[in-house]
Amino acid sequence: MSFNFFQNLDLLSVGVAVAAIGILGFVVYLNNRRSITSRTFLFFSVITIFWSIANYLQYNIANPAVSFWMLKLVVFFAVWHAFLIFRLFYVFPEDAVIFPKSYKTALLPLVIATSVIVLTPLVFESIAEVSADGAIARVNNGPAIALFSAIVVSLIFAAVFLLVKKTFLAKKGKKSQFVWVLTGTFLTFTLLLIFNFVLPAFFNRPDFIPLGPVFLLPFAIFTFYAILKHKLLDIKVISTEVVAFFLVIAAFSQILLSKSAGETIFQVSVFILLLIFSILLIRSVMREVRQREELQELTKKLESANAELRKLDQLKSDFLSFATHQLRSPLSITKGYISMIIEGSFGQASDMIIERLKRVYESNERLIKLVDDFLNLSRIEQGRMSYDFSRASLDEIAEEVVGELTEAAKKKGLELLWQKPIPPLPQTVLDSSKIHEVIYNLVDNAIKYTQRGKVALKAEKSGIFLRLSVSDTGIGLNEEDRGRLFERFSRTERGYRANAQGHGIGLYVARYIIEAHGGKIWAESPGLGQGSVFRVELPIK
Repeated sequence: MSFNFFQNLDLLSVGVAVAAIGILGFVVYLNNRRSITSRTFLFFSVITIFWSIANYLQYNIANPAVSFWMLKLVVFFAVWHAFLIFRLFYVFPEDAVIFPKSYKTALLPLVIATSVIVLTPLVFESIAEVSADGAIARVNNGPAIALFSAIVVSLIFAAVFLLVKKTFLAKKGKKSQFVWVLTGTFLTFTLLLIFNFVLPAFFNRPDFIPLGPVFLLPFAIFTFYAILKHKLLDIKVISTEVVAFFLVIAAFSQILLSKSAGETIFQVSVFILLLIFSILLIRSVMREVRQREELQELTKKLESANAELRKLDQLKSDFLSFATHQLRSPLSITKGYISMIIEGSFGQASDMIIERLKRVYESNERLIKLVDDFLNLSRIEQGRMSYDFSRASLDEIAEEVVGELTEAAKKKGLELLWQKPIPPLPQTVLDSSKIHEVIYNLVDNAIKYTQRGKVALKAEKSGIFLRLSVSDTGIGLNEEDRGRLFERFSRTERGYRANAQGHGIGLYVARYIIEAHGGKIWAESPGLGQGSVFRVELPIK
C-alpha cells in the first residue's frame, strides 16, 4: 500500500493543485459575484481543472487512441486557458469593464473557432509513434498547428504585456496588487519553461509534464491574494478554507490507496461530493461573514446618525431653554403692571378697561404657564432639573391649589370640592414647589376638560404611601388614551376638541417630577364621557 501511494505521488500532486485552484476560484467568486475580475478568475480556475485532468490522463493512459483524444482535449482547454489569462489581465482589478467591439466581433469568434479546429485532424492528424509502454511518443501535425500556436502564444504575450503595462501605470494604492500578480505569473511561467519545455526538449525528461497544474499554483495563489488584498477575508473564512482543503486532500489520498476498480469509483465519488460540499460550506460561511460585516457597517452608521441626532436635540434644548428664559422675564413684568393697573396703583380705571385687562391677565398667565412647562421640559432633557427637598404636608399644598383655582371653577359653573383628610396626613420629604406644580396642573386640567358637574380633590394615607386623587365628570378616557397620556406632546383627540390651548407637556413633566420623588402617577376612567380620576402616590419618608 505504501509503495502504491508513493508510486502515484504525481497524481497526489495534481489532485492537491486541482483542489486548491478550484477552492481559490470559488472563494474569489463568492467574495464578490458581481465583479468581472472574480468571474473571470473562476472561469480560469474551472478551465485549469479540466486542462489539468486531461493533461494528466493523456500521459498516464496506455491506450493510444484514448490518449490521442486526451491530447486534443489538452490543446482545446489550452486555447481557452490562454484566452482567460488574457481576459483576466485585461479586466484585473476592476469590478466592471466595457469590452471594445473587436472583443466580441473578432477575438471571441477567433478563439471559439480555434478551439473547435484543434479537435479536428487539422491540428493533430494522427499518431506517428507509440512508446513501449503504450504512451504516445510523437504525433503528425496538421496544417492548423501554426494557427493554434500563434493564437495561444499571442494571447499569452498580450496578457503579459497588459499586466506589465498596468503595473507601471498603476497608482500607488493599486501597484502592489499588480506586483503580486506579476510575481505569480513570472514564477509559473518559469516553472513551466523549465519542467515542460527545457527538460523534455534538451534532457529527454518528460516526467514532469503531467505536473503542469502544480506549476500553475503560484499564479493562482498570488492572483487570489491580489484580488482579495484590499478585501481581506475573515479569519473564520480562512479557517473554513483550510479545513475544507485538507478534507478534500484526505479524500483524494484515499483514491490513491484504492485496491480495486469498485473502491476507486466509490472514493472518486466521495472526493467529488466532498469538493462540492467544501465549496458550499465556504459559501455559507462567507455569506454569514458578509452579513455580519453589513450589520457592523449599519451599526456604525446608526451610531453616527444617533450622535448627530443627539447633537441636534441638544441644540434644540439649548435654544428652547434660552428662548423660554428670555420670554419669562417680560411676561412676568407684564403680569405685574397689569395687576397694578387693575388694583388702581396708577389711578382708577374704568370698569370696561379693567374687564379687558383681566382677560389680558388670564392670557398672560397661560403664557407664563406654557413657558414654565417648556423650561421644565428643557431641564428634563438636559438633566438639569433641580429639587429642594424638605419635610412638608401634602394636604396643605393641595389646599393651597384649591384656593388658587376655586375662582376658575366658578367661572365655568363647576363645583370644586376638597375632601380634607382628618386627621391631617403625616409630613413627608418632598419638593413643595414641584408638587404644588403637579397638583395645580392636574386640577387645572380637570377644570379645563369638564363642561359640567364637579371636580373633587382628595388626599389620604394608603399604607406606606400618601395618595392624592383628582376626579372629574369630564370627557373621560379610553384605554388607548390612558396608555400614552403621560408621554411628551401627547394629547387625545377629544381633549384637543375640548381645549385647543393645551400642548401635551404638563402631564409629561408631572410624571417626571413624581418619579423623581420615588412615587407614581396614573389615570383611571370607566370610559369616554364618564369622567376620569388622576392619582398620585408618594412614599412616606
